[in-house]
Amino acid sequence: MKQYLDALKYILEDGVDRHDRTGIGTRAVFGMQLRFNMEDGFPAVTTKKLQWKSVASELLWFIQGSDDERRLAEILYGTKDVSKRTIWTANAQADYWKPKAKFEGDLGRIYGVQWRKWKSPNGKEIDQLAEAIRLIKENPTSRRIIVNAWNPGELQEMALPPCHAFFQFFVANNKLSLMMYQRSCDMFLGVPFNIASYSLLLHMVAQVTNLKPADFVHVLADTHVYHNHFEQVKEQLTRKPFTLPKLWLNPSIKNIDDFTMEDIKLENYQFHPQIKAEMAV
Repeated sequence: MKQYLDALKYILEDGVDRHDRTGIGTRAVFGMQLRFNMEDGFPAVTTKKLQWKSVASELLWFIQGSDDERRLAEILYGTKDVSKRTIWTANAQADYWKPKAKFEGDLGRIYGVQWRKWKSPNGKEIDQLAEAIRLIKENPTSRRIIVNAWNPGELQEMALPPCHAFFQFFVANNKLSLMMYQRSCDMFLGVPFNIASYSLLLHMVAQVTNLKPADFVHVLADTHVYHNHFEQVKEQLTRKPFTLPKLWLNPSIKNIDDFTMEDIKLENYQFHPQIKAEMAV
């Protein structure tokens, strides 16, 4: 994860201070790229604790095509009880979104809905993820193996427009790589989560297409550290990284829709203590 830590340091030293939607303010750089080879280990940040179960449960929730924040709670905790909060609870309860919500926990046409139920002009729903997996199997040299969450016609129907906007697969030498474009990149809180999430997705899709996971390439656009995260970042940069952990997936799973939390494990994950910080909403 050295490349991630180097990016944090670069932003603090050379970024530009800007106003932002949340009112907190950021220090930002426009345009960075990080590359993680899965043979080096699973890229889970070790200089602080990664909320791994939140990563895995959110990805499974996306794959299910859900718009229900309470369904995410059920995947993570085994219950929809309102006392159980998730990383999406604040968005579901935000004042700007509540008048649009159709039910308690509704988040609208967010990531998973776009991945699995994109609406075409004729009203037909397109399962982009299933189509991508089909292309990987049947036409692996295609340059059109893309899943897009950024739907301009439905941005107003989302509790949060997608930060990680779209991703593309690449097959070569019996190996699968994934590149993701992220328009807005909260480097302290969000990006380590995103790196782990898309690396997990890469492993899962590689398994169900009988390929080996290769590189996750992370393209970051507005790459920023919030002003109220400066001290946390400085503390993180003083810590020495540990060896990366290994990912275990249940080898019997051959369909992307069959994965559960029990089929996904992060092994030998050694980390420094958690560094608390407020999420900007």
